[in-house]
Amino acid sequence: EEEYKRKRRYVAGSVGPTNKTSSIASIENPFERGVTFDELVESYSEQIRGLLDGGVDILMVETIFDTLNAKAAIYAIETVLKEEDDYKHHYPIPIFISGTIIDLSGRTMTGQTLEAFYSSIEHVDPFCIGLNCALGANEMRPYIQQLSELAPDRYISLYPNAGLPDGMGGYKETAEEMGEILKGLMKEKYVNIIGGCCGTDHKHIEHFSSILENYEDEIRKIDMSKVEKKDLKLSGLECLNFGSTLNFVNIGERCNIAGSRRFKRLIEQE
Repeated sequence: EEEYKRKRRYVAGSVGPTNKTSSIASIENPFERGVTFDELVESYSEQIRGLLDGGVDILMVETIFDTLNAKAAIYAIETVLKEEDDYKHHYPIPIFISGTIIDLSGRTMTGQTLEAFYSSIEHVDPFCIGLNCALGANEMRPYIQQLSELAPDRYISLYPNAGLPDGMGGYKETAEEMGEILKGLMKEKYVNIIGGCCGTDHKHIEHFSSILENYEDEIRKIDMSKVEKKDLKLSGLECLNFGSTLNFVNIGERCNIAGSRRFKRLIEQE
């Protein structure tokens, strides 16, 4: 009990993805969304006030399958902390962001690659960036490696599921099985923070904690020397980096008068 009391612990307030997407349109109406950005901001703001009132040390926007939803949560955090007098004293508070790669395609549910996802939220200056849910630790290995390389100046978190679900929706990976995979990721210095998502319980978390104690020297270090000059990055489904090697970029489609006499005549008349 005394040893337990000596350990410093922090409480992270989870800001989840909701069960709606603000990016994907309905089949019947391409302009219709399940929820608007403003509706998400209003809902998230209420949640964030409650978490701050409860005394959290960290705000964690997690299980992100739709980056626009996450941006609404981030905007709500910044608005509450900077503009509402009752909560200004909480600013700044560490922000953790954790995305979800839904399958082995390496994309979120709304189609973004991991690099595009990180580019979309990098401006927030998150204290920690990571992945959780959908996949097991072994399936997440290439993506957490990529994220670690994309963000050498950020802490990296990983809390996967206990393997992939079986036919009945259950998860079979034991704490020891998951622990061996996570131990390897720590030895390769891909992660700073580990945990468990779907299918894990207190036995898993207790075992992961013991791993961290035994492998403290293996934990990934933040390397600011690898941070390159920030070039313009734009991201839709994929990331476009405007580096020094990129030539002229044509935005949009040029007018082609060869395909239509009427269009050619209208252009000439102008």
